[in-house]
Amino acid sequence: MATYEILIADDHPLFRSALRQAVTLGLGQGVRLVEVASIAELEGRLAEKSDWDLVLLDLNMPGAYGFSGLVLLRGQYPQIPVVMVSAQEEAAVVVKSREFGASGFIPKSSPLETLQDAVQKVLDGEVWWPPQAFDKVDVSAEAKAASEGLASLTPQQFRVLTMVCEGLLNKQIAYELSVSEATIKAHVTAIFRKLGVRTRTQAALLLQQLESVAGH
Repeated sequence: MATYEILIADDHPLFRSALRQAVTLGLGQGVRLVEVASIAELEGRLAEKSDWDLVLLDLNMPGAYGFSGLVLLRGQYPQIPVVMVSAQEEAAVVVKSREFGASGFIPKSSPLETLQDAVQKVLDGEVWWPPQAFDKVDVSAEAKAASEGLASLTPQQFRVLTMVCEGLLNKQIAYELSVSEATIKAHVTAIFRKLGVRTRTQAALLLQQLESVAGH
């Protein structure tokens, strides 16, 4: 039986491999590590099993708009601690990771020992933040509202929303997700209600609130 079960979500195979090696060295062979390369894969793993001990999440993942992956995880699986792992190390990014519910932030430039220490602390129920996490950075009211609205979406609604924001029509989304157009219409209505928006453009702008704060 594995001591810990950890999901590594990063779209760079080389970095996933480095993370796997670092975590295994730090925690021993008993740890079970599963790698995913996109938000869709991550959701699939979480749908199969929701009692992971930790998710190590890259900020810029396929299928995520900036912090939307973190917000979605915190909304749907609040019991699983999430540590952001990113090459973007400026204070604004770290502070917003904390604001949106992460348990820690590991800069990708961190030495091996720092990474192992951070992972162990979060597994022990603590948090781990680099010094810049406590800099004074204002998170806009719009970004906070966007975060709360997105946290209330189901994974399927979130998937529909990202497709809406990519400019796909209801019938195209229905085809992509193998459901009826009526189902997509119902999803879009529910999404707009939860986000407090009335148009596809407003929904896209709201999602961009989480992208812009990621320092793009």
